[in-house]
Formats: sequence, C-alpha cells, structure tokens
Amino acid sequence: MTTSKKFYHCTHRVRMSQADAHYGRNLVDGARMLQLFGDAATELCIQHDGEEGLFRAYQSVEFLAPVYAGDFLEVQAKIVKVGKSSRQMKFEAYKIIEASKNPKFPSRAKILKKPLLVAKAIGTCVVL
Repeated sequence: MTTSKKFYHCTHRVRMSQADAHYGRNLVDGARMLQLFGDAATELCIQHDGEEGLFRAYQSVEFLAPVYAGDFLEVQAKIVKVGKSSRQMKFEAYKIIEASKNPKFPSRAKILKKPLLVAKAIGTCVVL
C-alpha cells in the first residue's frame, strides 16, 4: 500500500432520530456508527475510483462516548493508504449538538463548544 497522492476526504452531518435509539434512555448503538462510517467509505470509493467499493474489514473500532437520539453528529473520513485494489480509511464521529436530557424540555439542544469525539475506526475497502 502507498499513501494516497491526493487527499480524499468527506464529511457527513446527521441527526440521530428516535428510530436510531436502540437501548434505554434513547441510547444509540455502536452499529449505527459503523453504518455511518460505511456511508462515508462509499463516498470515498466513489471519489477515488468512480465506484462504490466493498467494505472488507475494520482494523480497529473504538466507541468513546455515548450518543443519544436527538444528538447531531459529524462524521469525517479520509483515505490514508491506497493499494492495487484496497483503500485504507480513517473514520471519526464527533457529537456537535447535544439533545436535552431534561424531560420537561425535550426539544431543547445545545451546540457543543468543542466537538466531542464519540467513535473512531480504521477500515479497508476494496474496489474491483
């Protein structure tokens, strides 16, 4: 694998909905983070190769902070190495807006002064 000559990256912003909540207290499960990383990987493969590619494996995945329904996330991804048919990518998900946890004011939210890193991963996709 070689380091990518061009810096391919993408950023997605998404709000976690009630449908994303999987556990009590509206906690979103880690599988949803991996789905978001997969969406970013698809975009990177299209940018680099003009095709969607296939996710092969994660080399590492870390869940660092809880995510709840109503939170807004920013997912950042970039290609860090390019092989003949493989693309190694780095992913990070940041909480940028936090939903209110006060049941009296469920529609309130606050913009975080500093984005909170909630998950990160390194993964590899392959293209045909």
